[in-house]
Amino acid sequence: MLETLSLFLGIWLLFLLLAIYYLSQSPDGGVVRLRESVSEHLSAESRAKALMREMLSENQYQQLIKFGYLEVTSPSIDNRIYRIPGSGGLVKVYERGCAVMELCLQPAEPLPDGDVVVMHKLMIEGNEQEYLQKANHFAPGIISLRCQHL
Repeated sequence: MLETLSLFLGIWLLFLLLAIYYLSQSPDGGVVRLRESVSEHLSAESRAKALMREMLSENQYQQLIKFGYLEVTSPSIDNRIYRIPGSGGLVKVYERGCAVMELCLQPAEPLPDGDVVVMHKLMIEGNEQEYLQKANHFAPGIISLRCQHL
């Protein structure tokens, strides 16, 4: 077991070193581009977090920090709550405390997690019916059950 782990780590380290070597040899400044890309990503994450902080009430923000999700009350369906995950995943829908479905709705282009949380919140509050029409619907727990066998 220990030998297998050592072999795996050795191969992983070799690939990492090769990647660094090829990036450093790139005439178009691959390492510089990589550094700029990481910097842009961190800047986008920072702006998304600031926007999310501005768009959420103090209670909503604290809920997201403490539990990892934001609950948004349905504007048109009594006793319905949408539980939006803070770091990607399906939106869980509860009615009277019971899970009734899970929704998948993603932006066409990758966005920072904070922007995705705000997107879901605004879509639900702004036009819940359109949100529900655009989302893929799943039975509660069906995706997590399927993923356990991978």
